[in-house]
Amino acid sequence: MLIKLLLLLAIAVIAVLSVRSGRGARRLAFRRIGVIGFAVLAAASVLLPDAWNELAAVVGVGRGTDLILYGLIVLFFASMVTSYRRFREMETLHTVLARRIALDEAFGVLAVLPPGTAGPVAPAPHPDEVPAPHEGTSA
Repeated sequence: MLIKLLLLLAIAVIAVLSVRSGRGARRLAFRRIGVIGFAVLAAASVLLPDAWNELAAVVGVGRGTDLILYGLIVLFFASMVTSYRRFREMETLHTVLARRIALDEAFGVLAVLPPGTAGPVAPAPHPDEVPAPHEGTSA
């Protein structure tokens, strides 16, 4: 069946794209074209609902709703892969930033913040240097 070939091809393309680098103008252009294409298909679905049944018959699927379901499964897979990659990038960035902050605090480096912010942050005092709580206050 043609639909099986198309679905397997779409899954393979998504899998290959998921292991490639994720930044750049080309990737952004593909994403924008995809969003515009999805909007056009959504509008066409509203205006021509029977077209899905005809397209389903061409690719070897029984009903248009099944064809839409298969397409949404592929789109969900692509979205899941994209979200995972973005999450991993953010996780890596947070790790690098946490390490940098830990090193700066360990060596007593004061961070210089841009004008208009609260100012540099001093490292936390050593536990032995923290004054004892005053009488009548809770620790």
